[in-house]
Amino acid sequence: MVASRIRVVVTALAFLLAVPAFAQQSPPAQGDDPFGAEITLTERTIIYFNGNGNWDAAFETIVDAFKTVKAFMAKQGIRQAGPLMTIYTGTDDTSFSFQAAIPVNEAPKDPPKGDIAIGKSPGGKALRFVHRGSYDSMDTTYEAITNHLDEKQIDAKDLFIEEYQTDPVTTPEDKLVIDVYVPVK
Repeated sequence: MVASRIRVVVTALAFLLAVPAFAQQSPPAQGDDPFGAEITLTERTIIYFNGNGNWDAAFETIVDAFKTVKAFMAKQGIRQAGPLMTIYTGTDDTSFSFQAAIPVNEAPKDPPKGDIAIGKSPGGKALRFVHRGSYDSMDTTYEAITNHLDEKQIDAKDLFIEEYQTDPVTTPEDKLVIDVYVPVK
């Protein structure tokens, strides 16, 4: 379930930041996808919905936020310039804060108001993991990420990013392809 997946990763990231790691085996990557590849995220201009949600309805909350951003962009005639992403900015046991973000080539002339804003996506060193399948099945991917960080004693930042290679608004949930980025210190 999405709620347990997110709680697992948040708890694990908090644990990794506070306690020395115990070595564990990382499961193999899905298919030919690299597992924990070191990359450098490039900052991009984004239009995003700044929101909060409960873990029990995380995927639905995020999809609704993307629909709101897409509607704003359509109304303003703004074109998407990259994959949709969710930037998780805060978490606790029952809820989370996030930005449902869509990259654009440049900030719109008429800035959005309310829960929609313009900003920059996170940049810098990160690890990339790939998930293929339903959002609810991401528990296994996040457990593998936690084990990898633990095994390698990697110090992660207090946020993580899901970048959707398939559009979560229109793709059947069992066909999702999601890159998970874990920014590192």
